[in-house]
Amino acid sequence: MAPPSRWRLALAGGLAAAVALAVAVPNATAAPKAGTVYEAESATISQGTVATNHTGYTGTGFVDYTNVTGSYVEFTVNSPTAGSARLDFRYAFDAPDNRPMDVTVNGTKAVSNLSFPTTGSWTTWQTATTTVNLTAGSNKVRATATTANGGPNLDNLTVTPNNVDTTPPTPPTNLVVSDITPTTAHFTWGAATDDTSVVRYEINRGGNVLKTVDGKTLSATVDTLTPNTAYDISVGAFDAAGNASQQSNVVTFTTPPSNDKTPPTVPGNLRSTGVTADSAALAWDASTDNGGVIAGYDVYQGATKVATTNSTSTTVTDLSPSTKYTFTVTARDPDGNTSAASNAVSVTTAAPGGKGGIPVFDKTVAKLDLPWGIDWLPDGSALVAERDRFEIDRVTLDGKVTVLGKVPGAVTTNGEGGVLGLAVSPNYNTDHYIYIDHTAANDNRIVRMTYQDGKLSTTSTPILTGIEKNRYHNGGRLRFGPDGKLYATAGDAKDGANAQDKNSLNGKVLRLNADGSAPTDNPFYSSGGNARYVYSMGHRNPQGIAWDSKGQLWETEFGENSQDELNLIKKGGNYGWPSCEGTQGNCAGYIAPKQTWPTAQGGPSGIEIVNDWIYVAAVTGERMYVAQINSAGTGTSTPQSIFAGKWGRLRTVVKTPDGGLWVTSTNNDKNGGTPDVLDNVIVRLKFP
Repeated sequence: MAPPSRWRLALAGGLAAAVALAVAVPNATAAPKAGTVYEAESATISQGTVATNHTGYTGTGFVDYTNVTGSYVEFTVNSPTAGSARLDFRYAFDAPDNRPMDVTVNGTKAVSNLSFPTTGSWTTWQTATTTVNLTAGSNKVRATATTANGGPNLDNLTVTPNNVDTTPPTPPTNLVVSDITPTTAHFTWGAATDDTSVVRYEINRGGNVLKTVDGKTLSATVDTLTPNTAYDISVGAFDAAGNASQQSNVVTFTTPPSNDKTPPTVPGNLRSTGVTADSAALAWDASTDNGGVIAGYDVYQGATKVATTNSTSTTVTDLSPSTKYTFTVTARDPDGNTSAASNAVSVTTAAPGGKGGIPVFDKTVAKLDLPWGIDWLPDGSALVAERDRFEIDRVTLDGKVTVLGKVPGAVTTNGEGGVLGLAVSPNYNTDHYIYIDHTAANDNRIVRMTYQDGKLSTTSTPILTGIEKNRYHNGGRLRFGPDGKLYATAGDAKDGANAQDKNSLNGKVLRLNADGSAPTDNPFYSSGGNARYVYSMGHRNPQGIAWDSKGQLWETEFGENSQDELNLIKKGGNYGWPSCEGTQGNCAGYIAPKQTWPTAQGGPSGIEIVNDWIYVAAVTGERMYVAQINSAGTGTSTPQSIFAGKWGRLRTVVKTPDGGLWVTSTNNDKNGGTPDVLDNVIVRLKFP
């Protein structure tokens, strides 16, 4: 997707960080990459059924073998190279017998009568392990029951090649841009090095891939650029095992305008799709342009511009009840050519009391530097994390700002890292703890600090470390759930394989006890290692998390180049990345999102839920989305777009102790955004 967020930070707190790093923590070192998990319910099944009647399974179910000899499950397994690999079959059953199975690879028997002894309970999941030889590329691995009792309940298969390469390439060096035209630019860079070989380079804008070349190519021309547009480009390297390097240096430039003087066509069929007492929802037919790109639409109330958006709908807020308003829309291309106005549409707002869940602007609270994480103290004031300055501020409801201090050991990634999520302990009155998710020298980590008697501690205690970092895809949101556990989002660190690796902390929603240990009721706790912390998996760059009135967890997520996501998170659920993006790709067997947005219109970051209305702060789309959860809690209404273009890139939204919403703008995070809007602010919204 278009750039969701970028950070620029500096190293701070050297001595304090050294002290903090000396503290023993539950997960001080990232485990080596494990194998790839293949869900049984997504495999080829003969004489078996997909079932969900016993808890603790991964994915969307498990396979209940029919009690006959010859029933089987066949997995299609990909191996980057030929060689031996460990197979771990996760299974459970309550019968007293052993249920052995033959394992074949590509039709040839590899293991006879692999033992699957009883686990003692249908909900006690264990693994049966063996080693086989795989060919490079696609393999058919079949587990066939050899007795009349059939096979066990089979949950998944984890395939781990022996002697797995876990060393990433070094970052490419000396990235240079040249020959910039309105739609093209040429890039050259120095080679990355690797212990085996570099197989490809990706040219990235904001974590989204513009072009891929092979590992022997050290230059490329990107020909999909837009005229008169700012770009922020880096290059990453990958080896054959899929390990991703850190990013190269960053080059920034603006493409020149083209010679295009032709404006877009006039937006057609402007219409009202709904009104409340203080808002009007508008939609129109798309314009076209001879250059093929519409840069945006401007919505006017009379002669006053009231919204700017790149989609073909928006909701205008802050209107008065029982009042007539007239609107028009114009279209712009990247060169600044503007169409004539659309047809005018007049609406009359409803009488007072006809309001849904649409908030209106109340006031600007404070101006800060890239305000990211926010949580509330018992006295009604907020603690706010400033991403790039590594500072924690106390902000009162009336906007008084006090700088409390820096987070020791926080560093930049020159992209999406820094001081990110912040959560206040549910037991703050007795323990005075606050929790912070930040980028450190070698990883992303969650640390604990104290704030007491107006003073922020100068040291921090790591409670979870070893979350891989990259310039992009760091996640970073922290919130305590209604169960008292600490939830954290972790991006895939530009390595999609992490998202499907249960033993990686990346590409996940994580769940921790307040002391940093793993709750024993986490879905993969019995697997040990990093898997103990995983609550859900298959995420690219998860951002916001919030709970509805039923206690259900909702999550927002940045997509790659097609779809962003709003997900209803299920314990142990797999959401498909990198095979599936939104609803596109190989999505069979994965949990589908409840809503998707085109990446150019989304960038859903923070999320808040008030009275089962969802509020999503969008960075790329520079707007807020609002939707109502249905009574069953299984989906939402069609999201409405509000505040389009008003404050630029919206990052965080939180409900306030006085019954409103705070929304943060991070428009000057060097990752795009509208230059002429008020940025880096906290604004308060109210519900009329």
